Amino acid sequence: MRTLLRSGRALAQPPEPTFFESFDGTRLAWRELGEGRPVLLIHGYFSDAVTNWVRYGHAEAIAARGFRVIMPDLRAHGASDKPHDAAAYPPDALAMDAEALIDRLGLQDFDLGGYSLGARTTARLLARGANPRKVIFSGMGLDGLTSVNRRAGHFRNILTNLGQHERGSPEWMAEAFLKTTRGDPVALLGILDTFVSTPIETLRGFAWPTLVVAGAEDFDNGSAPDLAATLPHASYVEVPGGHMSSVTKPELGKAIAAFLAG
Repeated sequence: MRTLLRSGRALAQPPEPTFFESFDGTRLAWRELGEGRPVLLIHGYFSDAVTNWVRYGHAEAIAARGFRVIMPDLRAHGASDKPHDAAAYPPDALAMDAEALIDRLGLQDFDLGGYSLGARTTARLLARGANPRKVIFSGMGLDGLTSVNRRAGHFRNILTNLGQHERGSPEWMAEAFLKTTRGDPVALLGILDTFVSTPIETLRGFAWPTLVVAGAEDFDNGSAPDLAATLPHASYVEVPGGHMSSVTKPELGKAIAAFLAG
């Protein structure tokens, strides 16, 4: 049986995926841990639910505070389908997938958040009418929500030049991470076409209690403090690390758990 390691000890097998058909028939996976108030947490680009939320104990920490942690694998990621047809990647497809899962589970009173691309998807869900109790933007800054083209261009360069990036560069590190998650470059390129910016005027109308949490050295998506300052009811929490490393730190899960339970 495969195990995951955290803080020198073995964790139990991660929760098995359950599957559903999304708005266009794409087969998507989600996993759950814990019981209680539902919280939907969405992982980042190149990642998956296990890597982002289970491996380093974040889901465990949140579930321990009395939450049912629901963790989808985005299309083109993890155990979900990875279609190569461009038609499978319309604008806002990831938000529509999350809406399909919310409907599938009958969620009405729930919390919502995500890391990096998951935070961007969270913003799109809110802009499209989702109404959670509390919101988490992790690994995300203001520019990452309002100006998505810069990050899309960065990742398009990575995926179209695999094996050519300078060792140690951000592109090389992202490619190395892609290998660990066994990502499908063709499908992941399609994801870039789903990106939609959220205007700053829309963000200023997000009145939900919100946690903005990011690594002290994470500037990949712009300024997290600026994002918190833009949102009317947001608090900012700084955790150790940069964009690739802060998600491995227990402080991230602890900050999210404390905010949700507060």
